[in-house]
Amino acid sequence: MIELKDVSKHFKKPVRGKGVWGMVKTLFSRKHTLVKAVDGVSFTVRDGEAVGYIGANGAGKSTTIKMMSGILTPTSGEILIDGLHPYKSRERNAVLKTIGVVFGQKTQLWYDLPLTETYDLLRYIYDMSEADYKRRLGELTELLDMKPFMTAPVRTLSLGQRMRADLAAAMLHNPKTLFLDEPTIGLDVLVKRNLIDAITKLREEYNTTLILTTHAMSDIELLCERVIILDEGKILFDGTLDSVKHMFGDKRNVSVQTPAPIDVSAVTDKYDIDGVTTDGDGLITTFTVDAQKLGVNTLLDFLLKTYDIRDIKLSETGIEQVVEKIYENTGHASAGDGDDEPPSGSDKEPCGDER
Repeated sequence: MIELKDVSKHFKKPVRGKGVWGMVKTLFSRKHTLVKAVDGVSFTVRDGEAVGYIGANGAGKSTTIKMMSGILTPTSGEILIDGLHPYKSRERNAVLKTIGVVFGQKTQLWYDLPLTETYDLLRYIYDMSEADYKRRLGELTELLDMKPFMTAPVRTLSLGQRMRADLAAAMLHNPKTLFLDEPTIGLDVLVKRNLIDAITKLREEYNTTLILTTHAMSDIELLCERVIILDEGKILFDGTLDSVKHMFGDKRNVSVQTPAPIDVSAVTDKYDIDGVTTDGDGLITTFTVDAQKLGVNTLLDFLLKTYDIRDIKLSETGIEQVVEKIYENTGHASAGDGDDEPPSGSDKEPCGDER
């Protein structure tokens, strides 16, 4: 369904001088640095497969999504979506009818229009028959529980309501492939869970191919069977979730709050602990363990019997920790803290042969 062959995307970033005069000189200068947002990425995705496309901020995830959805043109390499190039003008419209895209920080909904009118416009854009449109909209309205706000203007919707509406807009024309770029960012636990359940049901019913970018490993585990880890525009790892855990450890964080500091050495001498951190007062202690070597229940049983535990918090390894572990094993430098957008003042126009 999806094939990337040695794909790269480079942006030109002007070298700016200091102050107002430096800014003026930049307008007439050809000096620039080359930013390699994506650098020689190759992978294939089968029909109906769900892939988590993950990495630290600035790794090149969103840039890849934009190229696969036809927003950007690769500097080099080739992208095929169901055998077609999404960035070539003669094939672009055919590709767009087969894909759906949700950007967590951007909406495709019309700000001042009610959702019903927004979906009516999308019906004509995707050239859907009236019967198919009504059937799909009815299914999505029920599945995503959108009936209470279907007549409300988009600007009045909460973040959770807008994300459900955006997902419905992306799935309205029953796309073969769905790209989700940080779809659960900023959502509370209940809304996030309901959104993930809805995506799962839609994929099971229509065998939709899914590409998901997120920093939440819990989302990846619930939706994807395979992960591709990106760093500085290059693929570091491509494999199943189980293989990630096997190679880099299934890390769990166990945080306990006590009225007095814990004797950490008494715990580390007894059990195989990967790491320990404490807050400033030493009253909150976090133990990082490899669940394949030490069960969380075993550690908690010891802590509860030995210390006066006031509160407990359990969490899984975040994507940042997974990527950090991979860096340690591969020798890669830490990724930047910036976002995945083209640099300010960069050459944002497509560099390919067609648009």
